[in-house]
Amino acid sequence: MSTARTNAAGWSLTAPATLYFGLLLAVPLVLTFVLSLHGFDANLGGILDSRSVRNYTAVLSDPYYYTIFLRTFALSLLVTVLCVLIGVPEAYFLFRMRDPWRSLCLVMVLGPLLISVVVRTLGWSILLGREGLINTLLLKLGIVDHPLQMIFTFGAVTIAMVHVLVPLMVLSVWTSLTRLDPAVSQAARSLGAGRFKVMWRVVLPQITPGILSGSLIVFALTASAFATPALIGGRRLKVVATTAYDEFLGTLNWPLGAAIAMVLLLINVVIIVGYNRAVERRFTRRLG
Repeated sequence: MSTARTNAAGWSLTAPATLYFGLLLAVPLVLTFVLSLHGFDANLGGILDSRSVRNYTAVLSDPYYYTIFLRTFALSLLVTVLCVLIGVPEAYFLFRMRDPWRSLCLVMVLGPLLISVVVRTLGWSILLGREGLINTLLLKLGIVDHPLQMIFTFGAVTIAMVHVLVPLMVLSVWTSLTRLDPAVSQAARSLGAGRFKVMWRVVLPQITPGILSGSLIVFALTASAFATPALIGGRRLKVVATTAYDEFLGTLNWPLGAAIAMVLLLINVVIIVGYNRAVERRFTRRLG
């Protein structure tokens, strides 16, 4: 009886969150999938009542979309690697600091999360523009003879995305560091291990779950990002999200835009689940 009551209490507590999840996530996804199966004809009034997988065939058989998907996931991989290389040492050094400097630096690192991503991206577009601060400084120092074309490039989008997502990596690693036992590192130092060896053999394995979770978050958010690639990359550097946007509001081909969004979601889920399982198995074999 006690088990039944526990199960009933668990269901009653999780039911509101489950309903909320279903209404705000599952239902829109189902409707988007249904929309992606419709046909489209601009001469016959737009969306047709017929249903088929023609939109998915068009996406998966066109080299144009292959290029966009490859660019999107190359950007996601590069941003993830840079966020790991920047965010992990940053979180570790912040964790080793003492108050009040630690609190002050942590607020400075996480401060960008309090600002709209659009505002941050517009700031980068001003800095990287042909008449922006960086080009002006380079010209005054005589390093370049004419303004560099930094905006609307792959590098500019990468820099802006790293700035947007590094705080999330720092938060993920910080969570693992708070569970780190300082006595283990002190014991390794007392046995003659150097700082680098302690970091590599003791600290890094313990914060690996935070690195993995942070990298998954960064990869997923980069692959589905719209605002930063649209403002920094523009029409010259399309990613999947901006391509779907153009289909929805440019050509008004909503079914094709929905199909592009669903293919992106499916590929993203497959990559994340496969990466998570592969790394989890290796991590489990290594640490038991």
